[in-house]
Amino acid sequence: MADEPQVRNAQDAGTTPEGRTKHPVDETLPPLKMFTSGLQHVAAMYAGVVAPPLIVGAAVGLSGTELTFLTGASLFTAGLATFLQTLGVWKIGAKLPFVNGVTFAGVAPMLAIVDTTEDKSDALPIIFGAIIVAGLLGFLAAPWFSRLVRFFPPVVTGTVITLIGISLLPVAFGWAQGPNPAADDYGSGKFLGLAAVTLAIVLLLRRFTRGFLKQIAVLVGLVLGTLIAIPFGATDFSPVTEADIVGFPNPFHFGAPQFALAAIISMCVVMLVSMTESTADMLALGEIVERPADEKTIAAGLRADTLGSALSPLFNGFMCSAFAQNVGLVAMTRIRSRFVVACGGGLLVLMGLSPVMASLISVVPRPVLGGAGVVLFGSVAASGIQTLVKAGLEKDNNVLIVAVSIAVGIIPITKPDFYHAFPETAQIILDSGISTGCVAAVLLNVVFNHFGRRTDDDEVTAPMEPGDEISETRGAKAAHAH
Repeated sequence: MADEPQVRNAQDAGTTPEGRTKHPVDETLPPLKMFTSGLQHVAAMYAGVVAPPLIVGAAVGLSGTELTFLTGASLFTAGLATFLQTLGVWKIGAKLPFVNGVTFAGVAPMLAIVDTTEDKSDALPIIFGAIIVAGLLGFLAAPWFSRLVRFFPPVVTGTVITLIGISLLPVAFGWAQGPNPAADDYGSGKFLGLAAVTLAIVLLLRRFTRGFLKQIAVLVGLVLGTLIAIPFGATDFSPVTEADIVGFPNPFHFGAPQFALAAIISMCVVMLVSMTESTADMLALGEIVERPADEKTIAAGLRADTLGSALSPLFNGFMCSAFAQNVGLVAMTRIRSRFVVACGGGLLVLMGLSPVMASLISVVPRPVLGGAGVVLFGSVAASGIQTLVKAGLEKDNNVLIVAVSIAVGIIPITKPDFYHAFPETAQIILDSGISTGCVAAVLLNVVFNHFGRRTDDDEVTAPMEPGDEISETRGAKAAHAH
C-alpha cells in the first residue's frame, strides 16, 4: 500500500512505475487540449474526406439528401478506421498518430465504374462489393507487403515524404482559388486574399505565441479566417440550417454489394497504390514522431487500412487510407500523441452520426482551408528535406536517386495529361506522383545500392559541377588511396 502513491505520481508525470518516461506517442493530454488538438486534425482532413463521396454521389445522380447521407457515412467510417489505426486491436493498427479517411486514389476508377454501369442504381453496390474484396485481399497480403520496408532507407523515404508534400500543395492552391472552378470569380482577389490572410494569421501565431495557442495555430487560423470571410459573402451557413440532428448510416443503404470482376480488379490496383502510399506515410510519420516504423508496425498499419476498407462499405463508405495532410499537422504542432488523433476519430464518428455537427466544419470556406493547407502540406515537404539531409547526399548514387525520383514524381503535377495515351488502369497508378516517385526511388535504390559493385565511397563535393570535375575529384581520391 505504501508504494501506491509513488505509482500514481509516476503515472501522473507520464512515466511508468519503473521510472521510464512514456514515449510522446503514448502520452495522454489534458481533456481540453486533447479535444481542440483532435478537432484541428478533423479540420485539416475534412475536405479530403467529403470530396470523394460528393464527386461519386453526383456522378451516380444522388439527391441532396442522399449526398448528405453518403458524406456522413464517409465521416463515420473514417472515424472507425482511425480508431483501428491509433488504438489498435491485436496485430491491427500502427498505434501512431495516424488519421484514416477516404482515399482520392479510388475516385477515378469509381467514376469509371459508374460510367460503365447501365443502371446507375447498381453503381454503388458494385463499387462497395469491389472494395470489400480488395480490402480482404489487402489484409491477407499486408505481412508480405510490409517486408519491403528494407527497401526504404532515408534516401527513399526522404524523397517520398518530399513528394507527398509537393503533391498535396496543388490541393491547397485549388482550395485557395475558391469553391467552384466553373464560377466567374474563381481565383479572384477576394478568395486569394482570404487564403493569404489565413496563412498570415497562422504564421503570426506560430511566430509570436507560445505553448498551447502556438500548437493550435491552424485551428485558430481556420476560425478567424471563417469569421473574416463572412462580410465578403464567402461563408455559407445553409449546410447547418438544412442538416438533420441525428442520422445513422444504415448498413447497405444503397443495396447489397454486387461483385463484378472488372470492378474488383480495378479496385485491387487502387488498393496496391493505397498500400504503397500508406507505407510511405507510416515511414514519414515514424521519422517525425521519432518512433521509426519497422516491418511489424507497417504490417499492423496496413492491416488497419485494409480491414477498415473492407468494413467501410458495410456502412456505405469507400476505401480508406492514411491522410498525408495530417502527417504535416503532426510535424508542425509537434503534438505526437496517438490519443489526440483517436479523439479526432471520435469526432468523425459523431459527425457521421449527426449531420448537423458534420456541417459545422463544412462552413469553413475553401480559400480559408487553402491558406492553412499551404502551411500543413509545406511542412510535409520540409520534413522530407530534413530526412534527405540524413540520407548521405554527398554520395553520387543517392543524388541520382533523389533527382530522378522527384522528377518522375512531379510529372502528374506539372503535366497532368502526360499519361493520357496509357490504359485507364495504368493511369490510376501513373497519375499518382507519390506512387510513381516511390516506385522509382525504390527501384533506383536497388539498382545503385544493392546490385553489383557498391560505390558508397563515391562522393559529390559539388553536385552541380560539371561531370568532368566530379570525375577529377574521384580520380584524385583513388590516387590518394593507392
